Amino acid sequence: MARILITSGPTRQYLDPVRYLTNASSGRMGSALAAAALNLGHEVVVISGPVSVEYPNAATVIPVISTDEMLQAAVETFKTCDGAIGAAAPCDYMPREMQTQKISKTGKPLAIELVETPDVVATLGQNKRHDQWVVGFALETEDRHFRAIVKLERKHCDLMVSNGPAAIDAADNEVELLDRDGAVIEAIQGTKEHVADRLLKQIHDRLIR
Repeated sequence: MARILITSGPTRQYLDPVRYLTNASSGRMGSALAAAALNLGHEVVVISGPVSVEYPNAATVIPVISTDEMLQAAVETFKTCDGAIGAAAPCDYMPREMQTQKISKTGKPLAIELVETPDVVATLGQNKRHDQWVVGFALETEDRHFRAIVKLERKHCDLMVSNGPAAIDAADNEVELLDRDGAVIEAIQGTKEHVADRLLKQIHDRLIR
């Protein structure tokens, strides 16, 4: 039995006390992956951004809001895990400076300077021990296979799941699972529960046994 960390859902980066940047990630894929891992007898810790979906009762859930919070929780939790699956969709950008008061309308354009947030999966991949593994997700709108291979290498992942924007907040998903060399191990299509079952079967056979 392995102890598996799963990141799930979106993160929020606040512009002011009431407005924030985010995306439409629902956490459904993360929840399905948690259920699939539990069904195979593994222990699961989910680090989740704000979502409305429920995670399996047997999973330990650590709620976070921002990408920084997700990174900190993931780095700390990963120390006691055998592997990690980065299914979350953290915000890639955050305002350089968060306003302490609500931004008021002025009738003029508003310019906000954004900076990149830290990469959660890349941080885990770069710092994993020899006995740990990391599986990433690459959501791209074009050149999906090529960009997934680039992320696979840059983030030091053992496997990479390539999917597209149609997966966001949807019940179904269509993915390709890539190995360390970028070759397609399996193309999977169907409900997120079916996709999660197939992904966990491959992870179980290739990385855990």
